[in-house]
Amino acid sequence: VQLQASGGGLVQAGGSLRLSCTASGRTLNSYDMGWFRQVPGKEREFVSAINWDGGRVYYADFVKGRFTISRANSKNTMYLQMNSLKPEDTAVYYCAARRDPPWGSVITAANADSWGKGTQVTVSS
Repeated sequence: VQLQASGGGLVQAGGSLRLSCTASGRTLNSYDMGWFRQVPGKEREFVSAINWDGGRVYYADFVKGRFTISRANSKNTMYLQMNSLKPEDTAVYYCAARRDPPWGSVITAANADSWGKGTQVTVSS
């Protein structure tokens, strides 16, 4: 599956952005999906994940209560609503997918099958 992330941009601290990740090539019904982010000089880190039907969601502690992940399989799209943004949220955000994952597992940077090109999020203070 090919993934394309969009929706990044420049926003002031306290603002909001909504990222989208649209898939092509296959439907997403059998994929777990997730968002990761990376800043220069650091490893890519987990932000949030959602299982294939949206029934299970996971968040990194540093985004709990501020970010919301969702998906619309009928549109082959996953979203990340980011509220109360902080300057430390500045990063390139990547979406990823994992096909036919074992039940109960969580997508990670290590087990993801497909990656989209990142979208830059910059939060000014």
